[in-house]
Amino acid sequence: MTTAHQVLLPPGWPRPRGYANGISARGRMVFVAGMIGWDSQGVFHSDDLVDQVRQALENVRSVLAEGGARPEHIVRMTWYVTDRDAYVAAWPEIGKVFREVIGCWQAVMTAVQVAALVEPRAKVEIEVTAVVPDEPL
Repeated sequence: MTTAHQVLLPPGWPRPRGYANGISARGRMVFVAGMIGWDSQGVFHSDDLVDQVRQALENVRSVLAEGGARPEHIVRMTWYVTDRDAYVAAWPEIGKVFREVIGCWQAVMTAVQVAALVEPRAKVEIEVTAVVPDEPL
C-alpha cells in the first residue's frame, strides 16, 4: 500500500478513535460528491441508517476507483446525518460497516446533523476527499 499521508497529532493531545485530527498529504486529489444510500440506479433498498451507510460507502469506493483511487487514499470525510441520536446509537454497527467497506484508514472526519437531505429517503450523505500519492520518478 502506497500512501503519502502523515497523521497530525499535536504533542499531548489524546489520540482520537476512528479518525484523525489532521492529515498532511501530497499527490493527485480526487473529490467525491456527497454519496447517499441508493444504488447506482438511484434506487433505495432500505430505510435503515446502517444499510444506507453501507451503500453510501460502497458508492464512495466506486467513485474513488473511477478516479484511480482506493479507500486508503481518503484523507477527509464529511458525514451529514438526519438524526444525530440514531447515528450515535448505531456507532458500533457503523464502525463495523466502515471497516468492512473502507478499512481501518484514518481520515479527518466531520459529522453534522442536518434537518433534511435533498433526497427524502436519505438518512446519511458522505462526502470524501482522497489524495493519490505522486508516482515515483
